[in-house]
Amino acid sequence: MTESAPVTDLTSPRSGLVPVIDRIQPLLAWCEAAASAPQEPVAVDAERASSYRYSSRAYLVQLRTEAAGTALIDPLAFTLPARLLDLLAQREWVLHAAGQDLPSLDELGMRPAALFDTELAARLLGMERVGLGAVVEDALSLRLAKEHSAADWSRRPLPEGWLTYAALDVEVLVEVRDVLAARLQEDGKAEWARQEFEHERLRDHGPTRSSTWRGLHGLGGLRSAKQLAAAREMWARRDEIAGAEDLSPHRVIKDRDLVAAAKEAPRGREAFEQALPAKLHRKDLWWQAARSGLGLPASHLPERSERSYPPPHKLWSKKYPEVWERYQLVRVAVGQRAEDLELPAENLLQPAVLRHWVWEHEQAPAEDVLESELLALGARPWQAEQAGPVVHRALTEDD
Repeated sequence: MTESAPVTDLTSPRSGLVPVIDRIQPLLAWCEAAASAPQEPVAVDAERASSYRYSSRAYLVQLRTEAAGTALIDPLAFTLPARLLDLLAQREWVLHAAGQDLPSLDELGMRPAALFDTELAARLLGMERVGLGAVVEDALSLRLAKEHSAADWSRRPLPEGWLTYAALDVEVLVEVRDVLAARLQEDGKAEWARQEFEHERLRDHGPTRSSTWRGLHGLGGLRSAKQLAAAREMWARRDEIAGAEDLSPHRVIKDRDLVAAAKEAPRGREAFEQALPAKLHRKDLWWQAARSGLGLPASHLPERSERSYPPPHKLWSKKYPEVWERYQLVRVAVGQRAEDLELPAENLLQPAVLRHWVWEHEQAPAEDVLESELLALGARPWQAEQAGPVVHRALTEDD
């Protein structure tokens, strides 16, 4: 998009807002229309309610092909038919930030044959802003209405304004894909993108929520093992309640309140309850949970930090200065190479991969060996090919 290109507001679907599909027959009709053009990619999106619900399930699924138009599907209303799942399993999907939606779609049995991620493509192209609205504006000179991203999509019925927002998320995704695909080809990055998309399609996305109490915000403010034990037991109780009632954990008790109470727990119940919001004072369950942690024998108390391999890189400058020096050399070199390629350094080579490799090597092996080692740590072939030589040079040019 040139600077002078006029931007047009797209506030509603071009063909009007379609009704929500909550019965199988209309969905089967959509499938038949989509099947009439078997080579077309399908734009895909999903809306969750992670700020409101414990589950990260999809509460609305949006699909669009040129032949069939848009489908807004309520996955709570019925089991998705095999006809839809089979059709989708044979198509390329176009999503924005695919990693956010693929887990919830997989839970519904929806799996793509191929993938095009417009956010990831934007990153590889070095675009400064990679949110959907910004990418659509850059690619098509269209401005989308984006007001309901944090809405409670588990609500029924869904308001018309929300449905308009949801429909717009897939309205022009395939058009954006075509523009970005052409740019990737022009920049010589089409194969890089293909490898990244396939990695995203096949990788294990892991749990959609933090699966450990170590993810509590503010945990670093707890200094003693007993404080940590109280926080751990309170987290476990919160997770149990949130799962049973399908509530987002922070709606049961916020991280900051849990951590603040755990900090005071060793001082006794009175200090503990003073750290909690007044509405939670009568809930004896939090003190019971904290007390169960306080009463653990020393051998069962948690350590201040999890043992990890390699050790956290924030400790390297003080505890492992030689490793830190090597890391700084290669980090700068990779950053410069990424700048030359006009893409973010973390997309050229994942920081975790780089740190793991640096930790294990006092000096660089031959270039081909180094590239093989990066591949073994999870780098894609294009990343190893582009980053390997600069890592090698950074560690050998002064020898």
